Amino acid sequence: MTTTKPYFSFLFILLLFSACDQSPTYDRSRPNIIYVLADDLGYNELGVYGQKYIETPNLDQLAKNGLRFSRHYSGSPVCAPSRCVLMTGKHTGHAHIRGNDEWASRGEVWNFAKSVEDPNLEGQRPIPNGTETVGSMLQKVGYKTAIVGKWGLGAPLTEGIPTKKGFDYFFGYNCQRQAHTLYPKHLWENEEKVWLDNKLVPPRQKLTEGADPMHDSSYADYELEEYAPELMLDRALGFMEKNKEAPFFLYFASPLPHVPLQAPRKWVDHYREKFGEEGPYIGDKGYFPCRYPKATYAAMISYLDEQVGALIQKLKEIGEYENTLIIFSSDNGPTYVGGADTPFFESAAPFSTEYGRAKGFVYEGGIRVPMIASWPGVISPNTQSNHPSSFYDVMPTLGEITGAPVPSDIDGQSFLSSLKGESQAAPEFLYWEFPAYKGQQALIMGKWKGIRKNMFDGNLRLELYDMETDSTEQIDVAHLHLDVVAQMEQILKQEHVPAEIERFKWEVFGEK
Repeated sequence: MTTTKPYFSFLFILLLFSACDQSPTYDRSRPNIIYVLADDLGYNELGVYGQKYIETPNLDQLAKNGLRFSRHYSGSPVCAPSRCVLMTGKHTGHAHIRGNDEWASRGEVWNFAKSVEDPNLEGQRPIPNGTETVGSMLQKVGYKTAIVGKWGLGAPLTEGIPTKKGFDYFFGYNCQRQAHTLYPKHLWENEEKVWLDNKLVPPRQKLTEGADPMHDSSYADYELEEYAPELMLDRALGFMEKNKEAPFFLYFASPLPHVPLQAPRKWVDHYREKFGEEGPYIGDKGYFPCRYPKATYAAMISYLDEQVGALIQKLKEIGEYENTLIIFSSDNGPTYVGGADTPFFESAAPFSTEYGRAKGFVYEGGIRVPMIASWPGVISPNTQSNHPSSFYDVMPTLGEITGAPVPSDIDGQSFLSSLKGESQAAPEFLYWEFPAYKGQQALIMGKWKGIRKNMFDGNLRLELYDMETDSTEQIDVAHLHLDVVAQMEQILKQEHVPAEIERFKWEVFGEK
């Protein structure tokens, strides 16, 4: 007996200290998570969603191995607010960032030469201290977290940078303006600049006066030495290799296929041969000129598809493919500028791809986006879900999967049941507001979709569409269903909370 007492005393003390240690531990039952976010990729730009011209074999195979969602929606019709919704689980009636805002009060933020040298002119307004993100939520249960790609939710030197918002590692563009070239002068790694072997070419630079727009050499300034998406893939693969012994969350926020039109030469040449001769884009609709615009746009998407294939191959190499949930989506609908001929590709089909109906607008072409999910052994292969969901549902879904504590003030609900092929009730409604492009609100409630537009002009009239019979939003039936309109108007009112940022306040609601 005398020899066992010290042992039990030591064991008791050890257990006591263990109970007091609140640091998260690695739980092998938790899957790795890779969330790939494309930039401005339309609903119909993947083969599995119906694309006829652009080749996406890796994403098509991902869908064949998993689940394709037909009614998934981005957080907003443009970049920064959509990403804020994704990261915080709050729709744009409650989110801190509700529109793109370049924070011009700081000075010459659109002067790229000055912004490259002065980090105080770079980046967007920050999400504030105390904001829980998907990254910080997963850190609490032992995940190593990384964002590789484009951030846009907090300028350098602010509280909104990724390493202060739940990410152990960051590599890429802090600022969405800097992403207006895919051959930038610098990127960021954590809180340090990484200088690249590219000369400074301001994103609004046009062809040299007198240059022949039909000659490849006239476009030399737009194909430089170090291509940002290629560097990003390298860092993402490195993060996976380094953290293969612990559960990891990789948010791969690609800048592709957002313009400018810049892509690896091998893919451009592939589509030049496929499409044949085409005229140049000379830069009259913003961004850089491009000699082969259709071929280059298709090349950007196929290169992104190739990168998804590389991420999957890396998972297999490190023995983690079977234990990884992969989700692929896009931050909003297809663009209408920069030489991207999205009507040619029918990029938002079956919805309209034209200006006023795609990016920047809350019609289906602007906010309905592809979503593919693969998780071996959990998600049945080659399946489809019609469950309506949005970006603000991602946080609670990942929380339920990992056992991470989900903030109580978010707007989303988990779609894990849909991932597992189980029946799931649709949310009561999905909500959007967008204080730009003349001001818009949208609401999906059952089979109905309501839209307000031109709100900056004082318009509060609601358009109403029956999505079961008119998913392309052609016939406004508001005058036939005044009871539905009244119910929607009440929800639109209750879901909007005045924004903290002056730029996102609404005069029509008496907030300015």
